[in-house]
Amino acid sequence: MSAAPKSLSVLKDGLGGPLPFIGLTVAILASSAVIFFVGDSLLLAATFLGGTTILVLAGLMFSRIAVPTAAQDLAPPDWSVTVSAIEQPGVAVAITDRANRLTCANSEFVSWFEAGTAPPNLPLDRASLEKLTRTARQAWRDGVAEAKELVRADGTAGWHASAERAGRGEDYLIWRFTDASSADPTQSIIGWVTGQFGQLLSRAGVEAAVVSPDGIIRAASKGFAGRASGDTNATLAGQEFVSQLRSDDSDHIYFAREGRKGPSQTLIQISLADLAASRNVAANEAASLMLLVESGTGVGGGSQNSGAAATPQLEALLGALPLGLAMTDRDGRFLFGNQAFLRAVDREGQGLPQYPSDLVVKEDKSALSDGVRRFGKGLSSNGDMAIRLRSQPDEPVSLGLAGVRGLGDASVLLSLTDSTEETKLKRQVAQATKMQAVGQLAGGVAHDFNNVLTAIIGYCDLMLLRHTPGDSDYDDIQQIRANSNRAASLTRQLLAFSRQQTLRPEILQVPDVVSEVSQLLKRLMGEKVSFKVRHDRDLGPVRADPQQLEQVIINLAVNARDAIQSAGEGKGQVTMATRRVSAKDIRSMDSEIIPVADYTVLIVQDTGGGIPAELLGKIFEPFFTTKEQGKGTGLGLSTVYGIVKQTGGFIFAENVIGADNRPEGARFTIYLPVHKGEMAPKRIAEEPASASDWSGGGKVLLVEDEDMVRAVAERALSRAGYTVTTASDGEEGLAAIANAGPFDLVLSDVVMPGMDGPTMVKALRNLHPAMPIIFMSGYAEEQLRSEIDIDDMHFIPKPFSVQQIGDKVGQVLAGSRST
Repeated sequence: MSAAPKSLSVLKDGLGGPLPFIGLTVAILASSAVIFFVGDSLLLAATFLGGTTILVLAGLMFSRIAVPTAAQDLAPPDWSVTVSAIEQPGVAVAITDRANRLTCANSEFVSWFEAGTAPPNLPLDRASLEKLTRTARQAWRDGVAEAKELVRADGTAGWHASAERAGRGEDYLIWRFTDASSADPTQSIIGWVTGQFGQLLSRAGVEAAVVSPDGIIRAASKGFAGRASGDTNATLAGQEFVSQLRSDDSDHIYFAREGRKGPSQTLIQISLADLAASRNVAANEAASLMLLVESGTGVGGGSQNSGAAATPQLEALLGALPLGLAMTDRDGRFLFGNQAFLRAVDREGQGLPQYPSDLVVKEDKSALSDGVRRFGKGLSSNGDMAIRLRSQPDEPVSLGLAGVRGLGDASVLLSLTDSTEETKLKRQVAQATKMQAVGQLAGGVAHDFNNVLTAIIGYCDLMLLRHTPGDSDYDDIQQIRANSNRAASLTRQLLAFSRQQTLRPEILQVPDVVSEVSQLLKRLMGEKVSFKVRHDRDLGPVRADPQQLEQVIINLAVNARDAIQSAGEGKGQVTMATRRVSAKDIRSMDSEIIPVADYTVLIVQDTGGGIPAELLGKIFEPFFTTKEQGKGTGLGLSTVYGIVKQTGGFIFAENVIGADNRPEGARFTIYLPVHKGEMAPKRIAEEPASASDWSGGGKVLLVEDEDMVRAVAERALSRAGYTVTTASDGEEGLAAIANAGPFDLVLSDVVMPGMDGPTMVKALRNLHPAMPIIFMSGYAEEQLRSEIDIDDMHFIPKPFSVQQIGDKVGQVLAGSRST
């Protein structure tokens, strides 16, 4: 009897009142009566009545369930509350819907990115946009995703981003962006302490907290919070660290809440100054990691002999930290050191020596020994000192020292940040900066020196015209000229090293260049050194200066010969081979240096005993040589390196390891990109066969900013029968053309103050498109190489002789008249 009223109540509630319920009941009963009288069947009428009642009840129950949900969905979210909740300093937060529309964002997001933009469509470079789009897809699919090292389109900033799916229907993504350049390593320590790592330490009897220099807790593990406040979820941030502890007359430390009823603790303080230094934070402003170790764990101070047992326990616990940590006894002998410490002192795989002083240079041994003894005998304290490791004698590092009590005998904790990667990066940057500076210096010196040599050689030639063999001065002048030519070859090496020489590239096959110099190389090798050449099939053409490529081959072959001769009996073999390397092969190499493309590879290998491992990284440096004094300038391999890089290729040096795992020779591998497309016309005009074809003189405009070079060239051309007009820069050259009429030929320097040679020639060609041009230069700077690509352009390098400048002008004039 109780069920019926309840059902009626449900029906009444579902219909919204008694009147609709009564009307529906009367309708159902009337319908059942009609069916009974028409069909004359009580069973049929009962079946209809029962089925209709069940359907009505089910519909009403469904409406009772759906109505509250609909009511909830109609309630609009209060986004102002959400915006207030997501305001975080240093973190940009944004919420987007499934259409990637921005729902709300905090002020940090608005200040970092343009107004109206929403992830993943942010003002980033192409690679970062693709990375952020993949992150969005993964977050919608897996619930969470992250992207590292996002870069703005102008390359001025970088971020880390994470996305998390949220909402009742999981229809929103919560994006969080942090500044990658200001990532706080101390914050990572806080994350470990408050996360699973902190719980792991708590289970081992070690409670951890990060404390600022003023003694205020920044973060604590759940175990620490439970011991200090009784609630593992309590946040102790902002409270004083010392207020959570107390000590007795015997200097035993306890949690204040537990008192002596709890176990005594050993306090270990680890300074995070080295981590803070990476963000330019002063050491006195750096936080500290506080570890409280229970005496009952075997690492506390409960027994006098607990020190030996403490070492394995602490080694296991502190070994998981990224800081380089080591511990010594009170006498300064090492007890243990974690892997990060071993890496920092470059002793990975070797273990620690007996004393810390064995790790530093001789001058720092005494200071480090005194410091370890002082912290081992005094009260609990900490500090740091600058030392120089034996593995890095030129780079001082900061070593933290902390006196540790409660481990039986007193001990000292040493901390050292593993800066291996940072040091490696610093060396690479310093090396690149040094090479760039030396290259600029070498190029500038070579350019100026070539001008001087041009004058010296030119005046020697002019003097030799007035002296004949047998004169008293003839031999002296010839000696001056010979030494000048020798100096000129040295400046060419400097220009090749600095990649500032003027190249005349052609489309060629590397085997053709090798065959051109093969006979010369066989003579250079001598009788004891065999020379073999092997070529691969289907090699792609390369675009290079054939003369410069010949110089590369000769330098490498001569170095290989010298290595064989200095290795012992002087017998050996030099092998030169070419290989075809496809883009697929480069991709499988997974190289970060060589772009994916097709290459023609030149390999030069010898049996000279190899290169010492410590010298492999220096062999391409200028003026570095392993030869005896007076037998090498140290510019051979640096010249090779400069020519290869200027050609757009890559060169690598390595040792060939023999069966006994020892180097038996060296191998140099040069990758030259395969030229794609049709054979391009040469940039330099074809030269006539001989200058003797021209004897008609002509008007020559000489444009040169160096007075001594201009004077030599003018005298040389005047003696050859040419009418010469001189100018000191491009503006004077154009003025001379306007005033003195057209010339038969223009001879111009490339680099000049004011208007340079190529700029002047481009203006000249607008007026006289067919006028032949000869450029002369000690080098063509990088920014002018593209501009020097001018039709019907000829080139003569400095220094040149009187005969060479006369022949060059005659050749060009003969060729221009013949066409």
